[in-house]
Amino acid sequence: MLSLAKNLNLLVMFLLELGVLASVGYWGFVVSSNWSLKLLLGLGGPALFIAIWAIFGAANGATIPLTGFARVVLEMLWFGGGAMALVMAGRLVPGVTFAVVFVLNAVLRLVWNQ
Repeated sequence: MLSLAKNLNLLVMFLLELGVLASVGYWGFVVSSNWSLKLLLGLGGPALFIAIWAIFGAANGATIPLTGFARVVLEMLWFGGGAMALVMAGRLVPGVTFAVVFVLNAVLRLVWNQ
């Protein structure tokens, strides 16, 4: 039963990663009425987040994998950025919910050494 919970927690982590990209993209497309800016931020924001995660955060294949305190800071900024993007897009409840789910997921990953 515990291994099922651990696997579900890893699935939640993956879904949170996708959620960050969706949140940043959503923010980019609603932040302005200017279509050029919408395209730049709506597509460029997630692209920037993907690049940062690929370089520093990807579990299996980061170019410069961060560990310890640096990893904690990266995750707080990356997932916090996703939550903040929702809040800045006017979606307070989903943004706060996203942040709470991330914190619970992070605590479980720490407890379970994932």
